[in-house]
Amino acid sequence: MSGVMKRMGMIFRAKANKALDRAEDPRETLDYSYQKQLELLQKVRRGVADVATSRKRLELQLGQLQGQSSKLEDQGRKALALGREDLAREALSRRASLQQQVSDLEVQHQTLQGEEEKLTLAAQRLQAKVDAFRTKKETIKATYTAAQAQTRIAESFSGISEEMSDVGLAIQRAEDKTAQLQARAGAIDELLASGALDDRSGLGSKDDIQAELDRLSGGSDVELELQRMKAELAGGPSAQQQSIEGGAPGTGQQSQTQPRFDKQ
Repeated sequence: MSGVMKRMGMIFRAKANKALDRAEDPRETLDYSYQKQLELLQKVRRGVADVATSRKRLELQLGQLQGQSSKLEDQGRKALALGREDLAREALSRRASLQQQVSDLEVQHQTLQGEEEKLTLAAQRLQAKVDAFRTKKETIKATYTAAQAQTRIAESFSGISEEMSDVGLAIQRAEDKTAQLQARAGAIDELLASGALDDRSGLGSKDDIQAELDRLSGGSDVELELQRMKAELAGGPSAQQQSIEGGAPGTGQQSQTQPRFDKQ
């Protein structure tokens, strides 16, 4: 059962991979990758801006602390000049505490400044990489589009493209139907001419006189053929020659029996 499930999973993944490969457009994939790189570059730039903002805030704090330290030093000097050594000592003590804070902030400022320089350099390198990728992306897209157009043109000329195949099949079906109709029309004409089919439309019917003439003509031909055969059987070659030269005895009767048509 486990083997069957693994095989089914492999078949499903293979079919899914084939379907994805058929649906994938390299141009869309390149555009998506470029968009992701732009988003990453934007994040790096925001990081640089955040670090620069923190650095600037530390610089402001350092300026304030240094100003307070200078102020305490002046106050201690004035207190000492007035004989207030205790106040001078307190001012110097506070100044020493501020100096410790200034030292800590300077260390943080140097750290942030180094991070800012690293991020700025990374942003510049990433910007160059994105620009190069954009140029390569557009080149690949143009090449792919040209190759796709050439393939479609070649398929159209060779007749193996889907659109041209449909057109070719439509033309073939039309030709087959036309040939079938022509053959059917020809067969019906032959059957009508031979009398196998009656023309019930009345358009091709003959008049009575023409029908009688056709009947007599057909009957005369039969009688002549019958007399010739009788002569061959009865008298041999001499009788046959006589019948041919003098005419068949029944010929005159046949000609007399032909109907006469007077002009009205």
